[in-house]
Amino acid sequence: MTRRRGAARMAIGVGAAVVVVGAGGVAAFGFGGTDPAPPPASGLPPGTTKVTSSTLTSTEKVSGTLGYGTANPLIRSGPGTVTWLPAAGDVIARGKTVYSVDDLAVPAIYGTIPPYRTLKSGVGGNDVKQLEENLQALGYKGFTVDNEYTSATATAVEQWQEDLGREETGSVQTADIVVIPGEVRVAELKAQTGGPANGQMLTYTGTTRTVTVNLDVSKQHLVSQGIAATVTLPDGKTVPGNVTSVGNVATAKPAQQGSTSSTSTIEVVVALTDQAAAGKLDAAPVDVTLVSEKRENVLVVPVGALVALAEGGYGVQVVDGTSTKYVAVKTGMFAGGKVEVSGPGIAAGTVVGVPK
Repeated sequence: MTRRRGAARMAIGVGAAVVVVGAGGVAAFGFGGTDPAPPPASGLPPGTTKVTSSTLTSTEKVSGTLGYGTANPLIRSGPGTVTWLPAAGDVIARGKTVYSVDDLAVPAIYGTIPPYRTLKSGVGGNDVKQLEENLQALGYKGFTVDNEYTSATATAVEQWQEDLGREETGSVQTADIVVIPGEVRVAELKAQTGGPANGQMLTYTGTTRTVTVNLDVSKQHLVSQGIAATVTLPDGKTVPGNVTSVGNVATAKPAQQGSTSSTSTIEVVVALTDQAAAGKLDAAPVDVTLVSEKRENVLVVPVGALVALAEGGYGVQVVDGTSTKYVAVKTGMFAGGKVEVSGPGIAAGTVVGVPK
C-alpha cells in the first residue's frame, strides 16, 4: 500500500483504502498509486496522541444589545392633568407612586388584571382578591383575602387612602391605581407634566439586566431556553448568563444596501447571572457566545487523527509499541479541533497516530 504525495505505507487489509483527514487537507491511502514515497524505517506514524476523556462544547458568537428587555406601554384612561412624573430609570415597586394626576398620587399594585370597574363593598371577583393581596402586602389588616369586597375591605382601603392623601371613600376607581406585573423600571416618559392624563403615560421594563439578540432564523437550532451563554462587555469583561426565552415569531429584516435579499430573525433573551458586573451600561452593544451543544466525559481525539475508510465511516490508527492497526470508530460531536469517538478497543489512554 502506498500513499500519494509522499504518504507513508500503512496496511489495513487486502484491497482496503483509507483517507487521512488532517488540518492540511485530505490524503488518500490505497494500492496502485503513482509517485510513491518510501515508507519510514519504523513503519510508525509521524506523530501520536492519546485518546482522552473530556468535555466538548460547541459555541456560536453573535451580536446583542445590553439593556432591560422589551419596553411595555402603560396607558391611563381618565380625566385630569398630569402634575408629577417619575424619571427615566426610576424603579417603581408596590405601593409607590407611578404618577400624580390633579396633585393626587396614583399608586402601583402588583397583578395581572387591569382595572376595569369600580371596586366597592358588595362586589366580588379575582380583581378584588388581587387588591386585597396587595393591601395585605402593604401592611393593612382586618380583612380576609378572598374574592369578596366586604366592609372590612372598605375600612382597609380608607386607611390606605388616608395614607396616600386621597379622599377616604372606601372604594377604588379604575383611575385610582396602576397594575404592574412586579417591580418595574421606567424606560421612557410619554406624557408631560401639565398635559392631559389620558393615553400612554410611559413605558416600562423589568429591572433585570438582559441581553437581547436578534438571531438569524437559520441559527435557531443553536438555541433553547436554559442553555449557557457568555456575554462580552464593551470593556472586554465577560459575564456568564443563560438563555431565558427564545422567540417563536420571526421578524423580517430589510435587505442591507447592496444586497437583494432580506433576512428574518427571532428574539433571544439572555439573562446575566451577575447583575452588578454590567455597571450602568444600557443599550450597549455586546458579543454573546452561546453554548449550542455540550457533551461531558466523552472520549476524544484531535480531528487530524481521523482516517476516512474506503468502505465508509471513519477510523483511527491505533499504535501498540512498534505495531499499528486501523480501528473503525463511531464519531460524535466535533468542537474545538477535537472529535468524540467510540468503538471496540477505544479507551482513555489508547495511543493513536496523527499523520502530518
